Amino acid sequence: MATHTSSGSGASNSPFNRTAQHDAKRIAILSQAARLFNHKGSRATTLQDIADSLGLSKTSLYYYVKTKEELIFQCYMAALDHHHSRLDAIEREHATPLERIRAFFLCHFENWQAAQTGRAPHWAVLLEIAALPAPHRETVEARYIELFKRLREYLRQGIAEGSLRSCEPTSVVLAILGSLDWTFSWLQQIPPEQVQDVAAEGFDLIAHGLCAGPSTHPPAPDLTTWIAGVPLPGFNREEQNRLKQQAFFKTGIWYFNKKGFNGTSLDEIAEHLHVSKGAFYYHIKNKEDLLYNCYKHSLNISESIHAFAATQAGTGMQKVEIACRHMFYVQNSEEGPLIRYNSITALPLQKRLPILQRTEKVNQRFGELLLEGQADGSVRPVNTFVAQHMVTGAINAAMEIDRWRRVESIETASTQYFDVFFNGLLPR
Repeated sequence: MATHTSSGSGASNSPFNRTAQHDAKRIAILSQAARLFNHKGSRATTLQDIADSLGLSKTSLYYYVKTKEELIFQCYMAALDHHHSRLDAIEREHATPLERIRAFFLCHFENWQAAQTGRAPHWAVLLEIAALPAPHRETVEARYIELFKRLREYLRQGIAEGSLRSCEPTSVVLAILGSLDWTFSWLQQIPPEQVQDVAAEGFDLIAHGLCAGPSTHPPAPDLTTWIAGVPLPGFNREEQNRLKQQAFFKTGIWYFNKKGFNGTSLDEIAEHLHVSKGAFYYHIKNKEDLLYNCYKHSLNISESIHAFAATQAGTGMQKVEIACRHMFYVQNSEEGPLIRYNSITALPLQKRLPILQRTEKVNQRFGELLLEGQADGSVRPVNTFVAQHMVTGAINAAMEIDRWRRVESIETASTQYFDVFFNGLLPR
């Protein structure tokens, strides 16, 4: 006689299982919130927006979450738990370090495509960790560091056994994660049927690097010469006003990068600069205006660096190196930093779109240098669109490298940071 399997109220797929129903609703709420936060930003997204998009009343939503800050925290923790769960599966399915790194890299693109087609939940891009209140921020940061350390251990194992090329593993993992985080800004430009091909092309760059030929790219030693040669742009005909504006923007960028939009206080910036509130507000209308001008300031610097790199003698690969390492220098010296795009969703769309359009033109300058390198034989035949965005993502994440590792020389640190893009993970 066949054994009967009960499908009573305790079964997970039963319509009477309240725990399963609660979990399904919570996943739906977190997915929809993540989708809106990723697209509109948390500042422009309200709990009412999320409730309306799910066909819920705001009262029903409050049953699951009380505040928007709590919801952002839950979205970030759900995303990180998902990434750790995927690494658990990857470690069961793949034995070698390279296979594990490749699987994690490709999984990022699979997650994005599955969410776009409704096959899986949306996962929040971790754009605004800095804006979370202290207890939540510390919890998210600790979980993120656990993820980072797992990936770094794969690299260390591969280097120790000789299957991966010797490199500085902390810098390489930061650069790869920066590239993956940046996909939120460009992957929607890829036709759905091409996403997996783009993922494979991206990992091919990570595995083999940009540099053509059997040898590694020899780093140029004269970073300081490049820095001295770049004329950074002014912002006002009167030098005194230009210097004041530059001070406002540099300090504003530091605070926005460190504390996020919501956590940044204009009064605190004014106090840091030792200027009166009246003098500060003479130059800056409000916090949104400051953030907008911080993006313009950073783009001015990036455009200057690209213009300088394009005019230098040498191969296309050497010009790519000049641009990359100079921007790294700005990110980690008194010349900068450049604004991190983690705060871009804090700008309203009418201001955000022109910034993103201008950013895309700056990114295309990388593509032009790569095409020049392919023409002269110094750069491998890679997908330049994918490569320019992967490098840009790494630059966006390059700020405060000394928080992650000991830095004795910015020149050496910049070489080690971009090593994975120039030379790849695999031995040559």
